[in-house]
Amino acid sequence: MRLLELHIDGFGKFHDRTISFNDGINIIYGKNEAGKSTLHTFIRGMLFGIERGRGRAAKNDLYTKYEPWENSGTYEGWLRLEKDGTIYRIERRFRKENKSLKIINETKGLEEEATPAFVSSLLDGLTETMYNNTISIGQLKSATEDGMVTELKNYIANMNTTGNISLNITKATAFLRNQKRSLEAGLIPEASREFTSLLAEIRSVEAEIAGPEYENQLAAYQNMRTQVKGLIDNTQTQKKDLDEKLANGKKVLSDNGFTDRASVDAMSSDAERLYSEYNTLNGECNKKSRKVLSGLTAVLGIAGLGAAAALGYFNLTAYLPVCGAAAAAAVIFFIISLFIRQKDKEYHRLFDNTSSELGALLARHLGDSAVSEDAMNAFQARMGEFSKLCDMVAQSEAEIRKFLEDLSNLQTKQAGCSEMIEKQQRTQWELEKKLEHLSNCKNKAKALKRTLAENDRIHDEIVAIDLAHETMADLSSSIRDSFGLYLNKEASQYITGITGGIYDSMSIDENLNVFLNTKAKLVPLENVSSGTMDQVYLALRLAAAKLLQGSGSGFPLIFDDSFTQYDDERLKTALEWLASAYGGQIIIFTCHRREAQMLRARQVEFQLIEM
Repeated sequence: MRLLELHIDGFGKFHDRTISFNDGINIIYGKNEAGKSTLHTFIRGMLFGIERGRGRAAKNDLYTKYEPWENSGTYEGWLRLEKDGTIYRIERRFRKENKSLKIINETKGLEEEATPAFVSSLLDGLTETMYNNTISIGQLKSATEDGMVTELKNYIANMNTTGNISLNITKATAFLRNQKRSLEAGLIPEASREFTSLLAEIRSVEAEIAGPEYENQLAAYQNMRTQVKGLIDNTQTQKKDLDEKLANGKKVLSDNGFTDRASVDAMSSDAERLYSEYNTLNGECNKKSRKVLSGLTAVLGIAGLGAAAALGYFNLTAYLPVCGAAAAAAVIFFIISLFIRQKDKEYHRLFDNTSSELGALLARHLGDSAVSEDAMNAFQARMGEFSKLCDMVAQSEAEIRKFLEDLSNLQTKQAGCSEMIEKQQRTQWELEKKLEHLSNCKNKAKALKRTLAENDRIHDEIVAIDLAHETMADLSSSIRDSFGLYLNKEASQYITGITGGIYDSMSIDENLNVFLNTKAKLVPLENVSSGTMDQVYLALRLAAAKLLQGSGSGFPLIFDDSFTQYDDERLKTALEWLASAYGGQIIIFTCHRREAQMLRARQVEFQLIEM
């Protein structure tokens, strides 16, 4: 397999960027933060996709880390590769809400169905875990991950038994275990007792819901409440009419200065009293005897004064007593006359006041202030009307009180109907729950019948699975014994070339613990220098890659600043060996120029891509 070209529409810092690869060695040079790791991750994402994490993990996952810096709506690109003479173009959209995958067969000019099976076939069965632990060596990270142990064991076990990778013993064993757990979960050892218990509960619920308390009386109470509501509405309408009539009557009384029957009677009595006083005063004012007496006493007074004056004028001393008596009598007559006149004026004043007050009263209720017997009869008739109106108001008030009492009783009855309706609704809800529970019990009983019928068959299948699992375990045990032979052989060949013959043998146990073989002893990898450690892990990855790829077309080797721990001599040796020993494509991401300088010095062909 060869990578031919990639195009990034939006991924991390890159936007609308195209890069082409050649056969052999491709060196991609860029300073730190130039985007080498972004480009490396893009290749991985195009091959295997990028899933967004959930919850807190989404904050630091690859999906979030490499979201486009600009034009954030575009998170996609394509990768062209060649496999077995056919050119494919993989197109991916990574955006979670618009995720898609297309695989175009450019050689045939058609779109392949991008099923997991086709993708696996295109990548020769290479999984993302295998990719991360073999052909793709990340920045300052050459050690394998835990998941590689299982992948290698599966592959070596399959090669040992079938010569291909069609059988996966570990997955088959795991499948049998899952099947057994699933079957065991389906078993109900106490199904018979639970079935009997369910039947008893079903009979109990059926007897309970047949009781009279669950009789549906909801419609009857609803009709009763409707009837009561009609009576309330009718009573309220009558009361409203009566309220208007009462208000109008009270307004008429109020406009005429009355509040009740007592105020009308009081005004009628006042009018009678005033009319009686009016007649009495009118008679007094019209008496002629008082005027005659007033005139006579005035004449007598004048006469007495005249006589006294004459006697005094003529100096009739002999009549001096008579003169004095005449003068005194004259004064008395004048006083009597003045008194009579003053009394007459008082009668007229009282008459005017009474006439005015009575006239105002008549004018207010009759529209005419003239006082007469007819007017008084009309006034009394008017007062009689007001008295009847007061009686009507009092009767209306009594009727309203009766209406209010009736409304209160009806509303109480309506509230009682509503309470009974709510009670009926609760009862019907409880009934529905019991019916639902009854249905569930019956369904469970049916399911238990099927479960009881299935128990024997499930037991037989579990016995068969146990037998198959024992057979697979025996096979896996024999495979495990030969695990180290394959990996040790391949890794030892690679370590010789990578180190330039300094080490020519290494051992890897089944847990991927690495030892370097010397004539004196086995040296654990932890005891060698970091540069040697990187060389050993590179050999281990390449050996694993060869085992995992098998007879496939071979994947490109991808290095992302993987030679940082190498000194110049180790780097020169490693590059020379890679150029001569690995026939496939090699892509080296680096922040140093020494790789390109060393390859030029030894006239090794390569493509340099500067970022």
